Amino acid sequence: MSLNDTPSASRVHIGFFGRRNAGKSSVVNAVTGQDIAVVSDVLGTTTDPVFKAMELLPVGPVEIIDTPGFDDEGALGELRVNKTKQILNKTDVAVLVVDSAVGKTACDEELIALFKEKGIAYIVVYNKSDLKETLCREDNEIAVSAKNKDNIYELKEKIAAIAKENESDKRLIADLIDKDELIVLVIPIDSAAPKGRLILPQQQTIRDILDSGACAVCVRDTEYATLLKNLGRKPGLVVCDSQAFERVNRETPGDIALTSFSILFARMKGDLRTVVEGVKAIDSLEDGDTVLISEGCTHHRQCDDIGTVKLPKWIKKYTGRDIKFEFTSGTGFTEEFSKYKMIIHCGGCMLNEREMKHRQKKAKENNTPITNYGTAIAYMNGILKRSTGIFPELDGIFDK
Repeated sequence: MSLNDTPSASRVHIGFFGRRNAGKSSVVNAVTGQDIAVVSDVLGTTTDPVFKAMELLPVGPVEIIDTPGFDDEGALGELRVNKTKQILNKTDVAVLVVDSAVGKTACDEELIALFKEKGIAYIVVYNKSDLKETLCREDNEIAVSAKNKDNIYELKEKIAAIAKENESDKRLIADLIDKDELIVLVIPIDSAAPKGRLILPQQQTIRDILDSGACAVCVRDTEYATLLKNLGRKPGLVVCDSQAFERVNRETPGDIALTSFSILFARMKGDLRTVVEGVKAIDSLEDGDTVLISEGCTHHRQCDDIGTVKLPKWIKKYTGRDIKFEFTSGTGFTEEFSKYKMIIHCGGCMLNEREMKHRQKKAKENNTPITNYGTAIAYMNGILKRSTGIFPELDGIFDK
């Protein structure tokens, strides 16, 4: 497996921001040691965010993002600035590149205000120090020369220190299981399953189980009941694909803990309490209401796709109402919350924690209930309490 096989969502996202011609792309190239961004003296050379997945020592797997100038002008410039603002929603460490010869401008101060508003750790980099010496007064400031590579190593050390300080300690499943415990993963193989491989949530769950010293046993839903009879000991936990919840719940004894991949990811990527509380909005849906179903990735949809086909069908059957549905995928999300009665989001395996939390935060600020696939499916099958009973952060939530 190559270093670039690390999923984007598991990488530290490092965004480079600043005015046009401050030298963002030059600093990006110097930090990465590669010419990943086009450099010129023409204003607005970077017209769209440039993404580069790489291994950046001493940080580890990172996603480098070079953004358009934040002072871009005109109709197209406004679109580029909006793209840059979207990048902030997924940025773990922000690098503000300032032209030493010019110093901080109102544009730079606006970016710093945005970093603070969104709680993003940031570094101020005074580039072109070979042309003008800059006195750095704060710990998060550094003067560099991308041209001469002066202080680039020191900049990378600062990025690494900030990334480490703000690193999430969340685990997918390891904190819920014990060493040597047997964990059963129920994985349906249907027309929507990718040929010859497992999907990312399944891969990452298996890896976290192995890292914790427990044993992962994988089985299709069609062979699950037979496996339980032949295991020889009780599993510590059963994790299933959400669309198999009904069958797996029926075939799993009540003294065995049960949850889904989607619920595990909802917990690791965002706030599980938010999605559990948000799911109750399903019961208040009326004829003509619109539900937004949002996915964090883009993929070729099959005829029985869970997001666009199965979930709408299950929701209509459960509510008995004529519900309307809209869909977003990938980096696209909504800013028009008032048109939706609720939002049902995927587990977010392709989104980093910061972006998933941003989406939940925007929904809450706009009083739009937000839940996720697994939680909604468990709720409609009457097993939400059972499928979330293993999570200590939900203590007391069902006593209300």
